[in-house]
Amino acid sequence: MTYHFRQALLAMRGNLTATLATLGTMTLTLLMLGFVVLLTQNVARTLANLESQVEVAAFLSDNADSAALLAQVRALPQVHDARLVTKAEVLGEMTRDYPYARDATQLTGNPFPDTLRLKVSRVSDSTAVAQVVSRLSGVQDVEYGSGYVDSTVRTLSAIRAAGYVLVGLLLVGTLLNILNAVRVAIYARRSEISVMRLLGATRGFIRMPHLIEGVILGLLAGIIAVSLLSPAYFQLAVRVQGLVPVLPIITDPRAIWPVMGALIALGIAVGLVGSFFATGRYLRELE
Repeated sequence: MTYHFRQALLAMRGNLTATLATLGTMTLTLLMLGFVVLLTQNVARTLANLESQVEVAAFLSDNADSAALLAQVRALPQVHDARLVTKAEVLGEMTRDYPYARDATQLTGNPFPDTLRLKVSRVSDSTAVAQVVSRLSGVQDVEYGSGYVDSTVRTLSAIRAAGYVLVGLLLVGTLLNILNAVRVAIYARRSEISVMRLLGATRGFIRMPHLIEGVILGLLAGIIAVSLLSPAYFQLAVRVQGLVPVLPIITDPRAIWPVMGALIALGIAVGLVGSFFATGRYLRELE
């Protein structure tokens, strides 16, 4: 194993340009992947927080059968909670927030209708539920904050999709760089490898230094990515929380460190897999 490790280091030093290019691409890929994973976790928490707060409010007409309507909306598969708020309860809520509203109602009466308040399973279901409920007999109007709900869901979904596409492209680029680096190393040692084959060296013996090289590159890339990502993320999280305190940003190290550990493991796996396929392919070419 000492021989293989020494040969891996010699190959890395002998092809320094390809080694640095591969290391840089892998590090960038892992950085982007870690960022996207952390972003996705924060997006998921934000969406869960939105789902717990967003309500679809259905305002009922005076002659509506509120009990029947409540049963109908509770039967919708996207609705996980529904309740009837009477006009008296709505007035009570309004007078708590706006005390002057009680004086106005003494002159004009209670202007608020009975209201069905629905909670949906997912924020993206709000529009569909609102459309279904608005067509029910006895429903005057429906409100669910479409202006910010729809735009928020579209924006967050677009961010996640763009991140995944970028990471996929970077992973492909990393694998290609590993293939190229191993190919250059094998080509530079083609005479030595030919002699080793004539002396009876197995594929595994020839391949081992390059596998070790891939593991070393993946490990270094993972460590560098984690070293850069961890402090940057925590500093950014503190700043975002200061600017937008309502966002449920993840700052618990117990939720962050598993992601960092997974990045290092992924770097090792990508380096090992890339080197394995590269050595198999180019050893066949030399034969």
